[in-house]
Amino acid sequence: MILAPFPFSITDFTSIEPELHPGITGKAEWRTLYRDTIRIRQVTYSPGYLADHWCNKGHILFCVEGEMETELKDGTRHRLTKGLFYTVGDDGDAHRSYSKDGCVLFIVD
Repeated sequence: MILAPFPFSITDFTSIEPELHPGITGKAEWRTLYRDTIRIRQVTYSPGYLADHWCNKGHILFCVEGEMETELKDGTRHRLTKGLFYTVGDDGDAHRSYSKDGCVLFIVD
C-alpha cells in the first residue's frame, strides 16, 4: 500500500452519513472515508447479517466489537472476535461475512 501525501486528520465516524447495504439477511451499515485511493470504513453488521455476494477485494479488517465469521469460497470458515484482524489480498481468496449477533469492524482497502 502506498499512501499519497495528505494532511494529518482526526475522523469521528459518527459524523459520516451511513450507507445501508442489505445482505441476504440483515444489513451492513458503512461509514466511509476516502484518502486518495484508500477506502477506510467503519462497518456495522446487524444481528443475522449474511453478505449477499462473494468478495474478491483485498482488505485489512479489524473486529472492534462483537464477532463474525468469514467463509472462503472453498468452504473453510474463520471466526473473528473483538481485537482480531484478518488480511486478504485483491483476488486472493473470495470471501463473505456472517454475524450471528452483530459486530463493528474497521476496514481498510
